[in-house]
Amino acid sequence: MTQTRIKPLSINDLLTMKQRGEKITCLTAYDASFSALIDRSGVDIILVGDSLGMTIQGHDTTLPVTLTDMIYHARCVSKARSRAFVIADLPFMTYSTPAAAAENAAKLMQCSGVQMIKLEGARPDIARFLVGQGIPVCGHLGLLPQFINQLGSYAVQGKTALEAEKIIADAQQLQQAGAGLIVLECVPAALAKTISEQLTIPIIGIGAGVDCDGQVLVLYDMLDISISKRPRFSKNFIQGAESIQAAIVAYHNAVKQAKFPTLEHSF
Repeated sequence: MTQTRIKPLSINDLLTMKQRGEKITCLTAYDASFSALIDRSGVDIILVGDSLGMTIQGHDTTLPVTLTDMIYHARCVSKARSRAFVIADLPFMTYSTPAAAAENAAKLMQCSGVQMIKLEGARPDIARFLVGQGIPVCGHLGLLPQFINQLGSYAVQGKTALEAEKIIADAQQLQQAGAGLIVLECVPAALAKTISEQLTIPIIGIGAGVDCDGQVLVLYDMLDISISKRPRFSKNFIQGAESIQAAIVAYHNAVKQAKFPTLEHSF
C-alpha cells in the first residue's frame, strides 16, 4: 500500500492563516530528532536560527555562527520534517551586499532544502534583490541579536514614539520589497499589534505580545534547558508536561488559542 506523502506548508498557506485569523506557531530546531518531534506536534514553522550559536555551540552571541554551520543544521532539520514550513537564518555578515546575500542565500537553500531565509534589520534593498532571484525572504525587526555590539544589550526596542515610527516604516518597506514574513522581537505589544494590523503579510512575534499573527520561541528556552537564563518573554512549557512532545503540543495549543503570550510575557 502506497503511503501518501504529506506536502509541506507553503508561504501561501501561512498567508491564508493570517487572512482567516488563525494564529501561526513556530519553534526553533537545529537537528533531525527535534525537527521530527516539532513536526509531529503540528507546529506550522520551524526556524533554524543562528541562536544555535548559544544553544548548541555555547557562544555568548550569535556572531560566531558560520554559513557552513547553518547549512549543516538546516539540512538536518529539513530532512526530518514533513509538514512544517522551514526557515533558516543567514548568519552575521553574509548579506552585506545584494550579491553576497544572493550567493549565500542560494547556497543555504540549495544545500539544506529550507523554503525561506531570514535576515536581520531594515534591508529592503537586500530583500528586494533576493525576491527578484526567487529567494523567499523573512525580515526581522526590533531586537536584532546580530547587532548586539551596536545595541549594547538585549533590551526592548521601539519604546519611544520615534523608535516605534521607524520600526513601522521599516516593516512597511520590507513588505513592499517582497518579504513574505517578518519576525518582530522584543517590542511593546501595542506596537506589534499596530504592525500586525497594518501589514498584509504575517507578523511572527517573540516578546511582542499576543496580537501578532503568530509566535516563535527558542525551543531550548521553552523546555527550560538553555545554558543561559530563560528570557522573560518565554515560558517553561515542560513544567507539568509528561513529555517533551506534550510540552510542544501545549505551546502549539496555547498560541493557537491566543493564550500565549500573556501580559506576563509581554512588554
